[in-house]
Amino acid sequence: MTSVIPSPELIASFTNIVGPENALTGAEEIAPYVVESRGLYRGTTPLVLKPGSVDEVSRILEFATDTRTAIVPQGGNTGHVAGGIPREGKADVILSLERLNRIRDIDPVGNVIVADAGCILADIQRAADDVDRLFPLSLGSEGSARIGGTLSTNAGGTAVLAFGNMRQLCLGLEVVLPTGEIWDGLRRLKKDNTGYDLRDLFIGAEGTLGVITGAVLKLFPKPRGHRVALAGLASVDDALALFDRASSLCGPALTGFELMPRLGIEFTTRHIPGVRDPMQSVHPWYALIDISTSDSAESADRMVQSLLEAGISDGLIENAVVAQSEAQSKALWRMRESMSPAQKPEGGSIKHDVSVPVSSIPAFMAEADAAVLTAMPGARICAFGHMGDGNIHYNISQPVSADTRAFLDRWREMNAIVHAVVLKHGGSISAEHGIGQLKRDELAAIRSPIEIDLMRRIKHAFDPAGIMNPDKVLRQD
Repeated sequence: MTSVIPSPELIASFTNIVGPENALTGAEEIAPYVVESRGLYRGTTPLVLKPGSVDEVSRILEFATDTRTAIVPQGGNTGHVAGGIPREGKADVILSLERLNRIRDIDPVGNVIVADAGCILADIQRAADDVDRLFPLSLGSEGSARIGGTLSTNAGGTAVLAFGNMRQLCLGLEVVLPTGEIWDGLRRLKKDNTGYDLRDLFIGAEGTLGVITGAVLKLFPKPRGHRVALAGLASVDDALALFDRASSLCGPALTGFELMPRLGIEFTTRHIPGVRDPMQSVHPWYALIDISTSDSAESADRMVQSLLEAGISDGLIENAVVAQSEAQSKALWRMRESMSPAQKPEGGSIKHDVSVPVSSIPAFMAEADAAVLTAMPGARICAFGHMGDGNIHYNISQPVSADTRAFLDRWREMNAIVHAVVLKHGGSISAEHGIGQLKRDELAAIRSPIEIDLMRRIKHAFDPAGIMNPDKVLRQD
């Protein structure tokens, strides 16, 4: 579908739905909405709409279908694959969910919270904390990421090991279809086997099938014991062996196991204010271990000490520190969460959000490193991530003193090299950031023809007019 260039009359009709104060048309006020968070993509739009109710979203989509106007749903615009960015040179209209930010209900006994899709993730976390509950999704962008976006990309974050990604954290949805029809699926049931699971069609669909406007999310009892430790390791193989030991010893109390390279520690301590290396000794690799227990702080203490003693006895851990307060725990986590932004001052960074089977991580890392350094001698590999679920952020910083533009021009080449190793090990080229525009064509190349055809059938069934987030996930016909 080729977008219709909105006429002044069409823009006026859309504006009347939300009111002039909630319809942006000026270049300066539109600018933040059309640039991807890393600056890789810049789109164009004549109009940003900010509806304040589900009814307004419904009216926008119904009118868009009638007029064949492309709509790009957008949450906090924190994504890394340009899934919420309009196409360049088109006239896609952005539908921002920022005003749909009401927490509708919270039920600590039933362990659920019902919220608008425009609620900021950190606000959901605080609302849960206020009733002595935990919403476990945690992201570096949680201060600006919105619930609708995290659902639309099936976000994971640092607690997937214990709690799952957003698909596992969601019980029900409210969705506005491209026709303007509203599906009320805000069910609070953990068991409901009545027909097709429509909820899972919209989670991870990146706004290509409809607009998520509300969600029922799971809450959990807050842990009574919490300890965070940092272990210095000699190799990724030792990290895998330590993870296996931690899984056996700690079971569900193991809520995080993050792998970090020495280079990442150096980047964060060099560029992130207030971050310091907690160890005097230097190690090639580090494991950030998070343990949460339901009974007491003493049980968390015993568990982390038993794990570290076993790791040292087995020759897996070279040195370790244990946070002695919640402030120290947050400082260790801040070091991990700062690794992505800490690469920016080092120049260009070519990033990969990939996953492989957990047992394949050491082999994947060794083979990917060899392939990358053969193609680009001097490249600085900063690979880190959620070892417990196989999700590695395999980032490549430019060689020292290299030309940044020339380095970034090799983005697709390096993607192909890394992704080839990922696929060899039965992995995925997108672990938690989605497909968007960045990986759309690559998805079509690696998925089987029947899978792509089934996706197209689903897209056409829900959005026959082709107005919803066109050219994202699948190339528009």
